[in-house]
Amino acid sequence: MADTPRLLIPTLSAVNFIVGMGAFLTVGLIEPIADDFAVTDAQSGALLTTYAILYAVLSPLLVSLTGRIGRRRVLAAGLAILGLAALISALAPTLLTLHISRGLAAMGAGVITPVTAAVAAQLTAPERRARTLAAVFAGLTIAQAIGIPIGGWVAYTFGWRYAFAIVALLSIPALIVLWRIVPAGLSFAPVSLRDLGHTLRDGPLMAAVLFTATFLCAIFVLYTYFAPLLAADMGFARDGITLAFFVFGLGAIVGNYIGGWISDRIGASRTLLILTLLQIAVLPLYSYLPLPNTILMLYTFVWSLIGWSFGAAQQVRLVALDPARAPVLLSLNAACIYIGAAAGSAIGGAVIERASVSSLGLAATLVMLAALAHLLASNRATSRRKRA
Repeated sequence: MADTPRLLIPTLSAVNFIVGMGAFLTVGLIEPIADDFAVTDAQSGALLTTYAILYAVLSPLLVSLTGRIGRRRVLAAGLAILGLAALISALAPTLLTLHISRGLAAMGAGVITPVTAAVAAQLTAPERRARTLAAVFAGLTIAQAIGIPIGGWVAYTFGWRYAFAIVALLSIPALIVLWRIVPAGLSFAPVSLRDLGHTLRDGPLMAAVLFTATFLCAIFVLYTYFAPLLAADMGFARDGITLAFFVFGLGAIVGNYIGGWISDRIGASRTLLILTLLQIAVLPLYSYLPLPNTILMLYTFVWSLIGWSFGAAQQVRLVALDPARAPVLLSLNAACIYIGAAAGSAIGGAVIERASVSSLGLAATLVMLAALAHLLASNRATSRRKRA
């Protein structure tokens, strides 16, 4: 196993910061965008659905089609596309243009996230793999803690277009650092559309991959409309919403590392089961707001910590199931993140329109119960697959 080049993991993490901010920035911009284009919060929230669906479709295809290209070139191209998309978003004259630019952003991010994961997994010893993946994805969690709250504050203060402009500007130095640090010609066993097809036809493997979608679907039922919920039930404005997203981001950073640490000790499957049960216990409270501000912030920290402990454990589980197909599995896993986000945001929007924003916590709990059933069935299927 090759030694990991110095500064490679921090560089991949920094790139994922741009991806994380570019992907989920719209969560903090729902109300400013809705006000600017004179649409409902649900219609504004559909921007995340557009991004998520196109990411889910494009990511596995692009990873397979670029399997023979050096990893540095693939990552650089993805980051350049993501930065261009952010610039178009900042200048978008209509909501339709904004939807199109979010699709372009999904194309760029769709190769970055799974490729960074595959590079880190292949260059790391199995006993340290969860912690290394957690380090690579620390950029995504730091984006939750810093990037998205700052973007939301900028949007409420100066306008949502400036928030997208920040992403476009950050992509320039990130691209330069990426090109200098990632070695030229870095590549692994190439994957192809045939590999993708074989994986898609493997029932137990796909059941394991799709758990990512069901778990995160439950999270995004609530998270997509977290800002409108806080505004309606807690009376929060710009500063309160920004603080809540900052606290959520701090929980994401801690959870990312705790998830990797626990997985290396008790195993990925046990970790995932514990996290799912904890989510079922936590989510209902958000249907019973208002709460004292301090209690709400502590609760939000815990909710985020539990949710963001998920990523490293699930990726380690998938790599262990079939190491030879790790790049394809990780690209499908990344796609399922956004399938879950798309489904969750759609369910959340329907709940708001047919019931109320206050019902989101209970709705998310019901989806998480379905995720628990999915996990148990998936574990049984993969156990039978190993025995066979």
